[in-house]
Amino acid sequence: MKKTLWIITCALLAQMASAQTPKWAANAKKAIFSIVTYDKDNNIKATGNGFYIDNKGTALSDYSLFEGATRAVIIDANGKQQPVEMILGANSMYDVVKFKTPVDKKQVSLKVATQPAKNGDVVFLMPYSTQKEAHCQRGAVVSADSIGKHFYYTLQLKTNEKMVSCPIMNANGEVVGMIQKNATAESDESYAIGSSYGESLEISALSFSDGALNGIGIKKALPDTEDQALIYLFMTSEQFDKEAYLEVLGDFISVYPNSHEGYIRRASLYMHDGDESKYPLANDDLNNAIEKTTNKEEAKFQVAKTIYGYLVSLNGKEGFAEWTYDKALNILREAIKVNDQPVYTQLEGDILFAKKDYSGAYASYDKLNKSALVSSGTFYSAAKAKQLMEGSDINDVIALMDSAIVRLNKPYLSDAAPYFFERAELYAQVKKYREAVMDYNTFYNAVNGDVNALFYYQREQSEMQCRMYQQALNDINKAVELSADDENLWAEKGIVHLRVNQLDEAIKAFEKAISINADYAAGYRMLGYCQSLKKMKKEAKANYEKAKALGDTVVDQLLEKL
Repeated sequence: MKKTLWIITCALLAQMASAQTPKWAANAKKAIFSIVTYDKDNNIKATGNGFYIDNKGTALSDYSLFEGATRAVIIDANGKQQPVEMILGANSMYDVVKFKTPVDKKQVSLKVATQPAKNGDVVFLMPYSTQKEAHCQRGAVVSADSIGKHFYYTLQLKTNEKMVSCPIMNANGEVVGMIQKNATAESDESYAIGSSYGESLEISALSFSDGALNGIGIKKALPDTEDQALIYLFMTSEQFDKEAYLEVLGDFISVYPNSHEGYIRRASLYMHDGDESKYPLANDDLNNAIEKTTNKEEAKFQVAKTIYGYLVSLNGKEGFAEWTYDKALNILREAIKVNDQPVYTQLEGDILFAKKDYSGAYASYDKLNKSALVSSGTFYSAAKAKQLMEGSDINDVIALMDSAIVRLNKPYLSDAAPYFFERAELYAQVKKYREAVMDYNTFYNAVNGDVNALFYYQREQSEMQCRMYQQALNDINKAVELSADDENLWAEKGIVHLRVNQLDEAIKAFEKAISINADYAAGYRMLGYCQSLKKMKKEAKANYEKAKALGDTVVDQLLEKL
């Protein structure tokens, strides 16, 4: 009964309103247009309505009209067609999409109401029409339900499918909502999503995973701010295919021509996709990154970094002639002259190291180690450069590795493992075998025991030198278990057994080695030596002679002593 009275009240309010079409209607109708959407085969998918909400070509319509479409055109009240350029936002739940078309300076748009409509307010439905006269359909607001800061309206207004996505206007000629599909054609009530909700739709940095947006095949706009657009570039780089990502990069460059980011990212894409015909385009982008952007020093650093990354990826193969380490270094040093940042010095050291100028690289890393950017990694880089410098002292290299390791955080995880492995090898070179074993052990723990046969062999070598025989036996046994077809590991196993006077086990190991490689001269020699220690002179002589026949020169002395 109450509902019936309310409907009657709304109807009376509508009747009490002026019977004439509002004065603003004639102009407002120019902001409303028809839309045709097309599928991937360029067949007409659907037709509907929409309207402009600003003079920049921003418009609203229903999402279902655009879902699955790959292009769309609008036809305005004058019959002029314009393509839909890009999607600015979408929501499938409330069936609304925001998009942009080209517009001229005379394009009329509707003003989005700043105040929501209230229960009982008279509203006007503005249909799309190519007729000169404007016609409105009057109705009233039954209820206004809030959805966050916006509203969803129930209207005392009979509508049909042709009216979907037409604007609902208030008495002041402001658009308060957009008509949505009705449940039944016979219903005297209709529904409208608040126009402010459609206006608020936007594309954010995370919109690449938005199902509603991805359901439309028309190009999407970038986020509104450069920071958000940069995040969007990063997120889409792994999600979009090359062509789609290139389109996004082109849009970014158009919107932000003074940012080096778009040029650098597109150049990098061209440089690494394997198509040499794109190298000149990449080179143009690298040049534009420096010439057109405002932050010249950062752009030069990024260009140098990009060229360096490309050259490293070649792995010694010939590449584009214009891109060299010297060019990257010269561009980088131009930036350093103006703005000497530690991160620039880091790249300088890396480029010099790649050029095998280890003295120059060490000088850059040493400078870096005196800066705020000092870290385990910078000392590690300095140690590697120092190690490769002619005439360097290994103890100086170890000291640099000590400085790297002391800056690592405990407990040591896999990222710390290489530091300990490198220092273990350095300790072994200066015959500090116990220290080497300790670092090998730390490395092993840092990688949770995920090591190969070579690691067990290397640790066994140091363990043997400091008489850790049981540990050495354990490691060489693990090595041959992981690499059972390596004759050298079996021979090493034989040597360890021989060292602890386990002659039978040593003989078995050497026999295994020569069974794997029948031409393994050292294996025959060591087998013969073990046999001689067991007074098996006949067998020893035969194996010595086999070793000699295979070119072993050491065996002559053993034959003389037999």
